[in-house]
Amino acid sequence: MASRVFVFFNCDAEKSQSSMNIFYNDATYKDTPISRRRLFRKIEAEKKAGRVQIAEENLAKIEQAVMKGNPSDASQFITYGAIKELKCF
Repeated sequence: MASRVFVFFNCDAEKSQSSMNIFYNDATYKDTPISRRRLFRKIEAEKKAGRVQIAEENLAKIEQAVMKGNPSDASQFITYGAIKELKCF
């Protein structure tokens, strides 16, 4: 049975795959409540450091997607950042 992990990437505003570097963003987050919380904290830290842009009104939407939905859906609310899902076998 396949499981999944999520990776947060810093990227360009267009979220082009060529701007997502697995050697720079190499942390994976499991599909568990604890790991999803870590992913959300990573996003908050990137916002605080100024490496991504997130409108304040979208922070709750991002938290909802990361904690209870599909974390990849949060990417639409993040500029200069994206979350990608990887399948593990």
